[in-house]
Amino acid sequence: MKKLTRYFLEGLLLLVPLAATIYVVFAILSRIDSIFRFKIPGIGFLVTILTIITVGFISSNFLTKKIVSFLDRTLTRLPVVKMIYTAVRDLMNAFVGDKKSFNRPVLVTLSSLNNIHVIGFLTRESLENIGILNKVAVYLPQSYNFAGNLIIVSKEQITPLIGDSGDIMAFIVSGGVARRCDIGQGL
Repeated sequence: MKKLTRYFLEGLLLLVPLAATIYVVFAILSRIDSIFRFKIPGIGFLVTILTIITVGFISSNFLTKKIVSFLDRTLTRLPVVKMIYTAVRDLMNAFVGDKKSFNRPVLVTLSSLNNIHVIGFLTRESLENIGILNKVAVYLPQSYNFAGNLIIVSKEQITPLIGDSGDIMAFIVSGGVARRCDIGQGL
C-alpha cells in the first residue's frame, strides 16, 4: 500500500503542474481566439502577436513617437482615465520597459534582534519628494499570489543581492522552493 501511495504522489507531482500549465495556456489561447472568431484554433493568437509586433515596429518610428507621446500626455490629463492608464503603463514598464523596476533585488532586515529577513526589490532609492527622508521603497512579492506589499525601510536595512532578477522573483513567488536560483549578497 505504501508503494501505491508513493506512486500516486509522484504522479500528482508530475501531472498537476503539467495539467495546470496546459490548462492556462489553452484558456488564454481560447480566449484570444474567441475575440476574433476564426475557425482554425490558434489563428487569433497569431494575429494578436503579429498585431503587437506591427504596432511596436510602427511606434518606434520617429514620426509616430511624437504621436505616441501626444497620446500619452493626453491620457495622463484625463481624470479617471489617468488613474487606470498610468497604473497599467507603469506596471508594464516595471516588467518589460526600458525602466524595469524589479531589477534590483535586496535582502531587507526586518528584525536584527531575531535575525529576520525578507527578499524584495528596491523600487525607489529616495522618497524625499513625498517628505520621507533617508528611506527607500521595497516591493515584496507574495508567494503563490499575484500581489505584494510595498514597505518603506531605512537604507541601512537593505543588502543588495546578486543574481538574476527573474530567478529571484521565481524564488519569492514559489515560496522559496524554486530550483534555479543562485542568490548572493552584494556590497
